[in-house]
Formats: sequence, C-alpha cells, structure tokens
Amino acid sequence: MGALIASDGSAHHPYLQRLARNEEPLRDLSDAMHHICLLHGRHPGVIDHALGHARLGIERDWLEVAADAFVIERAYLVRIVASAGPMPSTPGHAETEAATAAQRHAIDMLAQSDRAGCATGAAIALAMDWAVIREALDAAGERLGLTPPPSQLPLAEETVTVVDTLVREGMLERAMLFGAQQLFAQHRGLWDLLEARASARDKQ
Repeated sequence: MGALIASDGSAHHPYLQRLARNEEPLRDLSDAMHHICLLHGRHPGVIDHALGHARLGIERDWLEVAADAFVIERAYLVRIVASAGPMPSTPGHAETEAATAAQRHAIDMLAQSDRAGCATGAAIALAMDWAVIREALDAAGERLGLTPPPSQLPLAEETVTVVDTLVREGMLERAMLFGAQQLFAQHRGLWDLLEARASARDKQ
C-alpha cells in the first residue's frame, strides 16, 4: 500500500501541487473545489459506505474514526464552495459534466462493493490522498478568508498499522489494493480534467 500511494497517489500530480501552493488563479481554485465537492461533498461518502461493509475489529474502528473526521472535512469543503461562488464558465462544460458523473459513479461502485476489503481499500486511499487535497482546500480557504478546521483524520502511522494488520489475509490484501488503485485512478483523472479546464479558460 505504501508503494502504491507513492506511485499512484495525488501528491505527485503537478496540477494539484500548484493548487496546493496557491499558484493558480482563484477561478481555478474555485473550479477545483466545486469538482472535489461533486465527488466527495455528499453524505454518505466513500468512508461511510465502507463502514457499512466493515467487519468488527480494527477495520471498523479505523473506519468509524475516519467517518467522523470526514464530517468535518465535508463541511469545510462545502463552506469553501459556498464562499467561492458559482463554477467558472469553461468551454466543453457538458463533456466535463459527463466525465465527472462517470467518476462519481465509479467511486460509488468502489465504496459499495461487496468484495471484502475493496471498499476499505478505497477509504484508506481517500484518507491518505486527502492530506495533499486538504492543502489545496486550505489554499482556497486562505484566499477566501476562511479559517481551516484542524484535521481529525487518522494519522498516517495509525493507518499504516491498520493496513499491516488487515493485509495479513491474502484475499483481503488484493481487494484492498484494487480499491485503492481505482480510487487513486479516479483522483488522477480529476486533476487531469481540472488542468484541461484551466487551460481551456486561458484560451478563451
């Protein structure tokens, strides 16, 4: 899982890095916040669905903490979107809507998978990826005069311990890795889409 996060996680995507460093125009930050909200601003979300499929023990304990913490993240994201105003006008918006709907559907399918470990893998990937996504949220919040709430998501070290415990079961490990891979892929697709939308606005 650690190698997967290092290779497929969002931390290395150039566009998300620029958003997190507050290097993009406010309209691009606003656009990103709207689209992140489309994927992760609803309840129940990835972690909530995964909790519904979790077994008793360390898996359920981690997901309960993460689900409670994501309530704060979701509320913060919604505040940012409300403060940012409407989504910026962008050429090809209909195509973007279709792509975002497909991403949301794919993420929902992962989070509601009955395959043991798949939804938990997606939830863990979201929690680990959220660290850099939160940097972009904070960059937007700073521009909009919002005070970011402290993150209550489980520490990376705690998450790694949970993963180490769960992956001792071979079948569970494969399902968790699949869920994580697919979640990371949807996030990479989102950052690519947002970068393309920013480029299209620059050419208007």
